[in-house]
Amino acid sequence: MAISVFDLFTVGIGPSSSHTVGPMRAAATFVELIGERIDDVASLDVDVYGSLAATGAGHGTFDAILLGLEGCRPEAVEPNEVDERTARMHETGTLQLGDRKEIAFGVDDMRQRPLTVLERHTNGLTLAARDAAGEVIAEETYFSVGGGFVVSQSEEEALIAEARKEHPEDADVSADELAAVAAAHDEGPQIPYPFSTGADLLRISKETGLAIWEIMLENEKVHLSVPDIRRGLLHIYGVMDQCVMNSLDRSGNLPGGLKVRRRAHDWYLKLKEQDPSGDPHFYQEWVNLIALAVNEENASGGRIVTAPTNGAAGIVPAVLYYALNYVPEVADAPASSNARENAIVKFLLTAGAIGVLYKENASISGAEVGCQGEVGSASSMAAGALAQIMGGTTEQVENAAEIAMEHNLGLTCDPIAGLVQVPCIERNAIAAGKAINAAKMAMFGDGEHRVSLDEVIATMKATGEDMSHKYKETALGGLAVNVVEC
Repeated sequence: MAISVFDLFTVGIGPSSSHTVGPMRAAATFVELIGERIDDVASLDVDVYGSLAATGAGHGTFDAILLGLEGCRPEAVEPNEVDERTARMHETGTLQLGDRKEIAFGVDDMRQRPLTVLERHTNGLTLAARDAAGEVIAEETYFSVGGGFVVSQSEEEALIAEARKEHPEDADVSADELAAVAAAHDEGPQIPYPFSTGADLLRISKETGLAIWEIMLENEKVHLSVPDIRRGLLHIYGVMDQCVMNSLDRSGNLPGGLKVRRRAHDWYLKLKEQDPSGDPHFYQEWVNLIALAVNEENASGGRIVTAPTNGAAGIVPAVLYYALNYVPEVADAPASSNARENAIVKFLLTAGAIGVLYKENASISGAEVGCQGEVGSASSMAAGALAQIMGGTTEQVENAAEIAMEHNLGLTCDPIAGLVQVPCIERNAIAAGKAINAAKMAMFGDGEHRVSLDEVIATMKATGEDMSHKYKETALGGLAVNVVEC
């Protein structure tokens, strides 16, 4: 089944899509697997592997698992509910399985295995429910593969077995490739313009005359009507905007012990004084502010949009802010023209199409390929989307996306204390600036360039594979070990 723009941009809570949102979704899905036998559950086994265990304390992973076991889902749970539920669970040492059956279980009961990495992905999680006799009622292993996406081991194995049965000639192909073969035979509705590479997008655009955002829109129409797609994307933007507003109202230090001071509130007050009328010379300061505001809210467990991950959530909103306020065709258009809403829709659809390429051909998981997969992907998505709003051709959009990723290659993921604060918050602001610069560079050209987007995506994947595990969200290298936490 094709990846939707609504798969890449989802509403969740901070601080991490792979380490908070994904584990919560996995645990909630496990509760559904138990089904009507919840009342028979007497005990739980939870094993947390690899990066999930290594940085889980700073990322809120263990509390997220508990919340998921209570039936909470990141797209619906409110931050205040998170606080209330976790406080109760920590105080009582019990949880309400599926919000229905009280079980004695807490964070200390989880088996944390940071040095054990399962074959499929470093972010592994195994859950088992047992009855009073110790017999297994349900058991499943899940992998949080980035951006809040969750894969269950049993479902993936079933897909692979089906693919091997249907295509015996592929017996020696990797499990990932076989899973892709099985997915290609999904019986769901077929999209009109399937694509998996930048070259596909360029070809389709040339054959049809459609812009990248229009190609993505036509594919989304298989599942939703145009008004529903538009409403959904404007809702996503609304959550982004509200996230910024919430953050600008807060001051003090971020949680977690590093005593990182919130800056967005004070910066906002200073900027309002220095730039009361929207002088374009201050665009970079406003872009920095939006990125910092979103990621400070994420770091404090607030409600955000994965774009495509939590750790990189500030880049798309910051560059979209630039598009809405500093691209003349949008910023100067009369309110009655719907230029603003149209720009939001085009921007997010274009960014989504580019995000599909990273999700299908590389990774958006910092634990798998380093921060180049999170911040780099988001910067690339935002750059291409901005070039689209600036009136770029498909070739210029592809070029902008390529430039942004090319200059994020090799970016490591080494947050201090496992918290999504340093260097993550500032890194979003820097990457937003790179995205804007990349779009401007592409627009000064004619779309012709030496390195293709597909080549830079392949390079990012290979770089991530070669990167030492110390620099992939394990808290074993880089700033995580060279900076004193307190």
